[in-house]
Amino acid sequence: MSLTASEKITSWLTDFEAALAARDAERAAQLFAPTSFWRDLVAFSWNITTVENRDGVRDLVTATADTTNASNFRLSEEPEEADGVITAYFTFETAIGRGSGLLRLTDEGAFTLLTTLDELKGHEETRPKGVEHGARRDRVTWKERRTAEIENPDPYVVVIGGGQGGIALGARLRQLGVDHVVVDKHERPGDQWRSRYKSLCLHDPIWYDHLPYLPFPKNWPVFAPKDKIGDWLEMYSTVMEVNFWGSTTAKSAVRDESGRWAVTVDRAGEEVVLHPAHLVFALGVSGKPNVPVIPGQDVFAGEQHHSSQHPGPDAYRDSKVVVIGSNNSAFDICGALWEVGADVTMVQRSSTHIVRSDSLMEFALGDLYSERALAAGVTTHKADTIFASLPYRILHTFQIPTYEAIAEHDKEFYDRLEKSGFRHDWGDDGSGLFLKYLRRGSGYYIDVGAADLVANGEVKLAHGQVVSLSAHAVTLDTGQELPADVVVYATGYSSMNGLAADIVGQEMADRVGKVWGLGSETTKDPGPWEGEERNMWKPTQQEGLWFHGGNLHQSRYYSLYLALQLKARQEGIPTPVYALQEVHHTY
Repeated sequence: MSLTASEKITSWLTDFEAALAARDAERAAQLFAPTSFWRDLVAFSWNITTVENRDGVRDLVTATADTTNASNFRLSEEPEEADGVITAYFTFETAIGRGSGLLRLTDEGAFTLLTTLDELKGHEETRPKGVEHGARRDRVTWKERRTAEIENPDPYVVVIGGGQGGIALGARLRQLGVDHVVVDKHERPGDQWRSRYKSLCLHDPIWYDHLPYLPFPKNWPVFAPKDKIGDWLEMYSTVMEVNFWGSTTAKSAVRDESGRWAVTVDRAGEEVVLHPAHLVFALGVSGKPNVPVIPGQDVFAGEQHHSSQHPGPDAYRDSKVVVIGSNNSAFDICGALWEVGADVTMVQRSSTHIVRSDSLMEFALGDLYSERALAAGVTTHKADTIFASLPYRILHTFQIPTYEAIAEHDKEFYDRLEKSGFRHDWGDDGSGLFLKYLRRGSGYYIDVGAADLVANGEVKLAHGQVVSLSAHAVTLDTGQELPADVVVYATGYSSMNGLAADIVGQEMADRVGKVWGLGSETTKDPGPWEGEERNMWKPTQQEGLWFHGGNLHQSRYYSLYLALQLKARQEGIPTPVYALQEVHHTY
């Protein structure tokens, strides 16, 4: 009799557990298909890493089996079988924690395996009691305790950056009992969003963007305006009891021989020095604004600013505005300027990938992050697990058919865009938006309406590199002159370690290397292959220095694994790191 899908998975998990218990790396490796991938989030490796094929499995097991001592592998729900692949969710334990994962099993063996550490034994997240009943003379009220926590002069972790990344991590650390402070130059949580141009909104649907513990309510809009997100982050920070210091700018950070940092901050005009064991940069995906140096900027008679400083369109109703760039911010800004009647020209310097928001929701996200997905039993946690279980090495093969379907569905739109002269691409290998985001963090626009303005000619389009500015014009390398009263540099950002260098120094930033990118050998993502986002959410070559961030989805998901790594170190739990990332291309 042939085995059921459940029996096949149970047999594989039993064999895998036995191989690990015997410290038999070769036996474990033979349970995997010749082409296979094991992605581990902290559970085995104390790292975020992916190994490939049987050689990679053999190496990971050899290095980690003794310390991990993984056991008790069990199915957590009935597996599903389709097209010769059985997909199964499971749980397991390690010497220090409990984990879960997802296995895709074929006749050749495991094709993909995801293992994640979910909690530390003895440090589980539980609902706090809140108050202790009874009478006592030394009672400390909740408000007194919160004030002491926020003003703690000796936090274990300092997080620089209080956007969604820093706040999500702060919430995780709070639940795990890790002393922390999140510092941000803005006065209030959410001010990062409030201070941006007024048309800014989330381009991702709301099901993709929940934060830990407290999902957006069911009546929350699908695409949230920036000020609404700002208010949510402020409320969330308060409710989650994040230790947030507003109006606080990190000036410098030096690590001493004892392994503590001296982090000097300006807190509303007062210099304060904090001494954490760990320093986390939570600065989103972006680093310093890239403002090009162009001859004639000093003689230009109008206003010029980077898109990160764009105040919105109202002051430019009667102006000729040249927006340099053709990605998300450029389109948003051009669309808002057109709405108030400005004369707008977009300068496209290189090709851009555009995908309509509705099509992205339907074809790319609908099976995981939507009302349809929820109705099918795909919770946010399950969607996150499925997403995380697809190794970056092969993720493009899953994305290419999606974007081929989008291209067919929106053919008329792309034809109009091409006729307008706009230079469109689908990524180096046709894999579309998400791989561009992971590889380079730029080169795309989620269309919420402004692309039609370009296709229709209502926002003018020019091509080329800007070679100079005069008093009232922008000159391109094609010789074309664009009359301008205002120039907006929608020219993107540099690596996050550029901002880190301003605080920890260039030598230490160089020691860490580039932050973000996979090493895919595609445009703006040079190799060698890393297999994970470089230096994100995991140990770096500088002990005690971490990077956290990304979009709201990544801030939610990866904040758990970073928080668990920090909690383990606070508790003195051994954390031997497997395959610490090497340093490559700092800039």
